[in-house]
Amino acid sequence: MPSTLNPYLNFRASAREAMDFYQSVFGGEVQRSTFADFQMAQDPADNDLIMHSQLQTPGGFTLMAADVPAHMDFTPGSAISISLSGDDEAELTGYWEKLVDGGTVVEPLNKAPWGDSFGMAVDRFGVQWLVNIAGAPQAAGA
Repeated sequence: MPSTLNPYLNFRASAREAMDFYQSVFGGEVQRSTFADFQMAQDPADNDLIMHSQLQTPGGFTLMAADVPAHMDFTPGSAISISLSGDDEAELTGYWEKLVDGGTVVEPLNKAPWGDSFGMAVDRFGVQWLVNIAGAPQAAGA
């Protein structure tokens, strides 16, 4: 098996809802395990929280997420963004429109100085997204 690198998102009691949302954006299947499934909850209130979830999409994306139990530190923040890029304008624009629903557009998806279309947003769960749609190659000196 080759090595892989995947985003792994942490939430405070909203991983299930977040992964359902990402499934609605990207399609695919979500697998979930709760803390109760593996008798890993230190507090019975954490039993139904998501210990691990994984979304596999038809487009080949893998997104993982979990809930951070109340006894563990959790600081949501802006230290990381997930980047979506490619040349399929319809597909990437569709993802963008779904991701920004209920979220905040930081930079609208528009033509960028480098010739691509680019946008930045924070979705309704506080996750930052960058979307870059490759433009037509420009001639040298253009």
